[in-house]
Amino acid sequence: MKYLRLAFLVLMAFVLFIFSGLASLAASDAGQVEFNIRFFDRRIYFVETDPINVQVTITNNSPSPFRFKLADDRAFSIDFDIRTMSNRPLANADSLTRKRTVNSQVFFREVTIETGESFSFVEDLREYIKFGQPGSYRVKAKIYPELFRASNTMAIETNYLNLNLRPAVIPGPDGIPLEMDVATGAVLVRQRLPPDEVVTYMLTARQQAQWERFFLYLDLETMLQRDPVQSRKYNAENEGGRRKMVANYRLDMQKSTTDGDIVLIPTSFDILKTEYNNDKGTVVVMQRFRYINFTELKRYTYFLEKRDNIWIIVNYTVEGMGTIAND
Repeated sequence: MKYLRLAFLVLMAFVLFIFSGLASLAASDAGQVEFNIRFFDRRIYFVETDPINVQVTITNNSPSPFRFKLADDRAFSIDFDIRTMSNRPLANADSLTRKRTVNSQVFFREVTIETGESFSFVEDLREYIKFGQPGSYRVKAKIYPELFRASNTMAIETNYLNLNLRPAVIPGPDGIPLEMDVATGAVLVRQRLPPDEVVTYMLTARQQAQWERFFLYLDLETMLQRDPVQSRKYNAENEGGRRKMVANYRLDMQKSTTDGDIVLIPTSFDILKTEYNNDKGTVVVMQRFRYINFTELKRYTYFLEKRDNIWIIVNYTVEGMGTIAND
């Protein structure tokens, strides 16, 4: 009996050693999985308008695959802790509170991130937090690999972001909020430019990755409604719903998931022809897109309308013109 007891103790010590080693390895691997957030479309943010989109990225630098549960409704996979500079937390959005207090099934899928790979998704802070006043805030995300539950709130925290919210947007002469230059904070005002200069301004802004300037002369509401389905949906919405549709349309353009041709960055371009009368105009542009071995040529025709003496781009078409070999 004495030897059996001794053998049992040795066996238990060995098992504990193995499990502690595995636990240490798992902890070490988890420490090599990075959870980061950044602003998806860095811009001037206001208290009550437009989404505040944050991109969440999980990067696996460990030698083992990393697995976690991702809810279809991201509110059960992620949360945001936003605080004032005096460390006062902001209240959750009412919609978030309702979701988490209703007893319903949470649908999810298991995501596996292999070694050296990353996984990202974008969330709007306004879906999580109630913003009431302008000011400076610190933003941190909490990710729940096993989903958010009342009985399981174990989370992994990310880095901090600094968020500055400005007072209500400045209305322009036509009642439409004015754009702000994200680099300088100055108001971007539409100028009385001829159609060819409007198109040149837009294309140059895209080359320089200046989204605020790129969108300045685009009528997103009109462009959105070129699709009959979207047009019907837009007309059925109230004012708030329409603003959200336009904001999402702008975001989709930035992600190149819609109207990808207009957001392509041209290596160079030439204005070929400009025609206009008192109300409407067209500008034809040859745009070049350089790749490793060849340059692609595309002829764009931009359609503009004159409103309050300002030319605005309302539509465009694209025609492929072939390729040329690079020198």
